[in-house]
Amino acid sequence: MVRVAVVGATGYTGEELIECLLRNSNVEITSLSALIDKPTKFSSLHPRFAGRTDITCKELNVDEVAEKADVVFLALPHTLSMKFAPQLLAKGKRVIDLSADYRLPADVYEKWYTGHLDKGNIEKAVYGLPELNRKKIKGAAFISNPGCYPTSVILALLPLIKLITAEGVEPIIDSKSGATGAGRKAALSLCFGEVDQNLRCYKANEHQHMPEMEHVLSNAAGKAVKLHFTPHLLPIRRGIMSTIYLKGESFKDAGKLHGLMTEYYRNEPFVRIRPFGTFPEILEVAGTNYCDIGIKHAGGITIIVSVIDNLLKGASGQATQNLNIMCGFDERTGLI
Repeated sequence: MVRVAVVGATGYTGEELIECLLRNSNVEITSLSALIDKPTKFSSLHPRFAGRTDITCKELNVDEVAEKADVVFLALPHTLSMKFAPQLLAKGKRVIDLSADYRLPADVYEKWYTGHLDKGNIEKAVYGLPELNRKKIKGAAFISNPGCYPTSVILALLPLIKLITAEGVEPIIDSKSGATGAGRKAALSLCFGEVDQNLRCYKANEHQHMPEMEHVLSNAAGKAVKLHFTPHLLPIRRGIMSTIYLKGESFKDAGKLHGLMTEYYRNEPFVRIRPFGTFPEILEVAGTNYCDIGIKHAGGITIIVSVIDNLLKGASGQATQNLNIMCGFDERTGLI
């Protein structure tokens, strides 16, 4: 039995993570912490967990968490994890970080976020996309969990990345996410009256997830990859749809591309390629750890649609999948 702690338990990803962990028969939740006014039973904060976990959630005490847990999940906002990850790693704890703090080289991170406080551990962190790095994840001490938009986009493009770089194609990506992708926080732009019955484009071609996509895909291709990425906020709670456009000689035979994608993900438990010419919908993956992908060719352009649940395959589900792989469990445990 692996003892686990969740730091940042009261956020959307923390809450979803606890749900996944409670369904995982190989783990025991031994510590929950968050920025909180006073120690409070987690089931009082989130009554749906009544009778399932009555652990008291309290302010983070690194020494106490390290004593109680073997693996620590950091479900914290960006720029906070790098304050605590080095302390936990120094105490011999295995860490899975759900923030962006260790996904990028230090110079790129500092361009898109802020100054980095723990550059020494960036190269030690394994990028936790199982379909790309499963071998590295096994036995890893430190996992950097991928972002939600990058998960949907990278999984859609990985099987075709050599064709993309061979032709010098720059994929155009139109992504749409539910409101929980912004985290549980008070912000005017996320109020019900601002989101409901609305569709908003934001950070067009300058979103902080764009360099993550380019960095990971460039490493996979062994050659620089350039993307054009525009995100939108959907008036729904959860889910991401990424629509990707590819134009070039290598992309005219979409049937062949569909075959490449199907073969690439043939043994992957959480990636499903839709029948040729059909596209998935958000409702088909909401509440699951699946990424569903469809592809077709129309009007001289190849179109790929990738959908995930931003809180599961885009965050907490994938983090649980990484835990299972790290510890040698069936990676589907707690997720199916």
